[in-house]
Amino acid sequence: MRSRLSPLRWFAALKRGWMLYHLGDPQFRFMWDAPPEDEWVALDCETTGLNVKTDAIIAIGAVRIRGNRVMTSERLELLVRPQGQRISADSVRVHRLREQDVAQGISAEEAMVRLLHFIGSRPLVGYYLEFDVAMINRVLFPMLGMGLPQPRIEVSALYYDYKYRQLPAQARDSTRIDLRFDSLMQDLGLPVRPAHDALNDAVMAALAFVKLRAGAGR
Repeated sequence: MRSRLSPLRWFAALKRGWMLYHLGDPQFRFMWDAPPEDEWVALDCETTGLNVKTDAIIAIGAVRIRGNRVMTSERLELLVRPQGQRISADSVRVHRLREQDVAQGISAEEAMVRLLHFIGSRPLVGYYLEFDVAMINRVLFPMLGMGLPQPRIEVSALYYDYKYRQLPAQARDSTRIDLRFDSLMQDLGLPVRPAHDALNDAVMAALAFVKLRAGAGR
């Protein structure tokens, strides 16, 4: 007798098949492989500004996580040459990357190829990851006809849930939880690296994920 898939697994298999059928470049089929057990990739991008429709990626940092270890020896750090976009003065003040700093970077398309091979099929981890993924997907859609398929884990959401569970029931609707990155890191007792550096931010998000996944040390 043939085993029957649950509705959820059937839908996932159908979606995987549909996406593979429509994949613009078959060399990236590996993104739909089963991910290595207990592995993730923490990811961060620096950009010319904060508009996902008009700004461009200028730096990408990523690091692998294996179990409860942040594998800093397995990292990716890329400078990306913006294609015609200027880096705003406000952005330079944040990440300290000037146009001359990234002029010799690689193209956005080459950066995507290297990033996808680094990620593989591993789930993604990040702090306000939605913005980074939106910026990446804007480059990927012309290349692949789709964006990143990997599951995403938002560190600020994990932290919110962790703090919310600590609140007395009567205070849960009235207490504001501070989700700023530096506050989160300090509250978790984690080392803080210089912020707004793509690799540093990826490593810090990875550290926070590992600690929150372990119950924040409880």
